[in-house]
Amino acid sequence: MTQLQPKQLIGLLNYNQATMNQKIKILYSPKIDFLNKNMIHPKTALKFISNEIGFGLVATDFIPMGTITWVLDEFDMEFTPKDFESMDSIHQDIIDTYAFRSNIGNHILCWDLGRYINHSFNPTCLTTAYDFEVAVRDIHPGEQLTNDYGYFNIKQPFVGIDEGTKRKIAYPDDLLKYHEIWDHQILSAFEHINSNKQPLKELISDELWHKLNNIITGKEKMDSILENYYDEKMHKTL
Repeated sequence: MTQLQPKQLIGLLNYNQATMNQKIKILYSPKIDFLNKNMIHPKTALKFISNEIGFGLVATDFIPMGTITWVLDEFDMEFTPKDFESMDSIHQDIIDTYAFRSNIGNHILCWDLGRYINHSFNPTCLTTAYDFEVAVRDIHPGEQLTNDYGYFNIKQPFVGIDEGTKRKIAYPDDLLKYHEIWDHQILSAFEHINSNKQPLKELISDELWHKLNNIITGKEKMDSILENYYDEKMHKTL
C-alpha cells in the first residue's frame, strides 16, 4: 500500500462537503487527536513496514485472540457507486486503494487508521457480519494487524506478497469459496470474547452484545461472513 498524503485526504473529506461539512468540522477539531482517537484497538500504531508494503498497523502490546480490533462507526464515510463515478481520477484512486465495498456495493472509507491495515493470506484479524473485526489468533507486539482482502469485495484480483501460503492471489469472489473456513475461525475467536478486555466494547450496542453471548452459548447461530458478499453481476441486472 502507498501512504495517503494529507492533501489527498483533506480533498476526499471535503468531497460532497454540503452533506459532510459537520462531520469534517468534528474530525478536524483541535480538541480531537486525529491519529489517536480511533475506532480501532488503542494498543496499535502506524508504522512503516517496507518499501514494497508501505505503512501498516502494528500492535504495541499483546492483543489476544478474541479481541475486537475495529468497529465501523459514524465517521466512516460511505460512497455509492454513483458517488464514485462522479469523482475525478485522483479521488477514485484513493477510494480504490483505501476503501472496501459493502454487500450493497458502496465504498466504505475508514476515517481512522483502519485504512492502513494490510493484506495477508494468513490474517491476524477477520471481519464479521456485524460491522466489526476480531483477532482470530494472538497478535504480539510489533506484529501487524492484517485482513484478507478476499472478503472485501475487491474489483480486481489482488496479488499479495508471497507468504508461503497456497493462495497467492485474492479474487473478487473469494467469499463464495472460503466463507466456511473464515466462519470457523471467527466462531473460534468469539469463544474468547468474554474472557478478554474489550476496549471497543462501548461501540457495540447492547443488542449486539446480547446476540454475541447467545452465539457463544449456542443459543443463536452466527451470521456467516458470506453476508458481506456483494454480487456485482446480480446488481447490474436489477
